[in-house]
Order: sequence, then C-alpha cells, then structure tokens
Amino acid sequence: MAQGVVKSYDPVTGVGVVVLDTDKSEVYLRPGSLDGSIFRILRQGQRLLVDTVEEDGLRFVTSVRVGQDDY
Repeated sequence: MAQGVVKSYDPVTGVGVVVLDTDKSEVYLRPGSLDGSIFRILRQGQRLLVDTVEEDGLRFVTSVRVGQDDY
C-alpha cells in the first residue's frame, strides 16, 4: 500500500491521477477504481492510501483507503 495525493479526478468518467509520495510517480484511476471503497468522489489534494498494479507499463490504482500509514 502506498500513500499519495489526488492530482485530478473526473467524477463523470471515474478517471483520475494520484501522485505517490515515495517517488512522485503518477498512478492512474480508471472507472471502477473506487468500487468497494467508501469513496464515491475524490477531490484534488486529498490524501489516500492506494494499492496499485502495473499493466502495459502503466500503474493503476486497484483499491483506495483514506488516512495515512498505520491508520
């Protein structure tokens, strides 16, 4: 699980970008990334804990949690 900040999010399409704290890399939210979480919408600057997976050279969010490490 990695910690990051929402860079952008479009609630209509469910697409967005999260910047990870560890290396400032961008991981992508795709439609359905918030399924199973407490979130229905995200706001720019919101801090999250995310699990990611790499597919075709890009990293995508697979699950989202609120809070910080050890929370």
